[in-house]
Amino acid sequence: MASTASGQQQHPLGLYLKIWILLFVLSAFSYMVDYYDVQGFWRWTLVLFFMVLKSGFILAIFMHVVWERMALALTILGPPLILLLLIFFMAFEGNYTQDARVQYFGHDADRSPLHVEH
Repeated sequence: MASTASGQQQHPLGLYLKIWILLFVLSAFSYMVDYYDVQGFWRWTLVLFFMVLKSGFILAIFMHVVWERMALALTILGPPLILLLLIFFMAFEGNYTQDARVQYFGHDADRSPLHVEH
């Protein structure tokens, strides 16, 4: 990180261009998931993985979090991480509830609903 005569810090332009190109490459990988018609668990895992990578680079470089003090970075990143933890707990409980309903009520979640004919 270079420093100017006025004492301000200036980030190298090349770093921004490299991250910008990396974001395009990660977006291309994300689109390739759809192009190659990846389905099921791997589709959403890859899409979310590329999304988290891209948002992490944007947050770290373009929003200058990587150059901030650790206390400020944790203040910014702490609440979203806690929300992700709570989302994980809710998804885990939702799967448990769905499995309990199938086990005790005998309802198959993949079966299509019955239609009433007149």
